Amino acid sequence: MLSIIIPAYNEERYLPKLLNCIKKQTYRDYEVIVADANSKDKTRQIAKKFGCRIVKGGLPAAGRNNGAKKAKGGILLFLDSDVQFDGNFLKNAVNEFEKRKLGIAGVYIRPLGRNPVDTAFFAIFNLWVFATQLFYPNASGSGIMCRRRLHEKVNGFDETIRLSEDMDYARRCGKFGKFGILKAAKSYVAMRRFEKEGRLKVGFKLLLSVFYRIFFGEIRSDVFRYNLKYRK
Repeated sequence: MLSIIIPAYNEERYLPKLLNCIKKQTYRDYEVIVADANSKDKTRQIAKKFGCRIVKGGLPAAGRNNGAKKAKGGILLFLDSDVQFDGNFLKNAVNEFEKRKLGIAGVYIRPLGRNPVDTAFFAIFNLWVFATQLFYPNASGSGIMCRRRLHEKVNGFDETIRLSEDMDYARRCGKFGKFGILKAAKSYVAMRRFEKEGRLKVGFKLLLSVFYRIFFGEIRSDVFRYNLKYRK
């Protein structure tokens, strides 16, 4: 079984779109767990309507870990709540994951919409992820697939990290299991943060965070003021 884990906080706008994508999948052997961080909107009601299991959330790392603890599947798929994909996404992802005997994998992500700046940004991001996968694994929370035993071996996501905990997770898992980027499964992500805060501002923050991690280690404070709007 595949366990799909989605951390969420006030996601009534985006969560139904993702859950509808999951509902239309050709691959059916899955469960969906929503880690809700005390949402003030209809997030929990929406999750219940779609038959999801609901666990306690928090910041994304905590939500993912809490979901993994309750998961029944041998393979975990961590998704952000604002992603979308086609009806063969799960089938293609699981088949490639098993065929390549991967322990952990990321996916190529693309922006929802046709803004050329967004397209260029993610083209560069995907190129960087591809180029570094053999010696410095990186993956986005928009789509991370991992074997449960490997997740448990590294003690899950580091909940003390404030930004790029998904990248840290991929790197640590990559030390004990084979890492790869799934070529057959593509995820599309909403550009809400770029649109709200400004593309240049968000892009610059993310670029700075990369250099910060290289020279100073993981980001354990709010030095970049990257507002996740989650409840602890």
